[in-house]
Amino acid sequence: MSKLRLDKWLWAARFFKTRSLAKAAIEGGKVHLDGQRVKVSREISVGDVLQVRQGWDLKVIEVKALSDQRRGAPEAQALYQETEASVAKREAEAAARKAAGGMIERPAHRPTKKQRRQIHRFKEQPEN
Repeated sequence: MSKLRLDKWLWAARFFKTRSLAKAAIEGGKVHLDGQRVKVSREISVGDVLQVRQGWDLKVIEVKALSDQRRGAPEAQALYQETEASVAKREAEAAARKAAGGMIERPAHRPTKKQRRQIHRFKEQPEN
């Protein structure tokens, strides 16, 4: 196998749980091939460089092997290799998010049913 559809490879490499999620991510501009947006049916080959955004993280990966079958995680990780610069950048961003997480004040507990009703009433009040 020398070429494979991008959505099928992303699914087989376990970046997305289903092919439809991979398709939605590609159509939403979350996957780039060599810095360019691509279509779902774009064929990739070994050596291509992909940028995949998942949540906060942007992974820059190089395709090492092709597979159209979804297998276990160790076999899926053998299909690609993330660049060292990408790993370092993701870890630095994660550390920055974790450090900034202390700045966000979170409630100590979930609201009770009564408090939740009060919140909904407050939000639904018309502005005068």
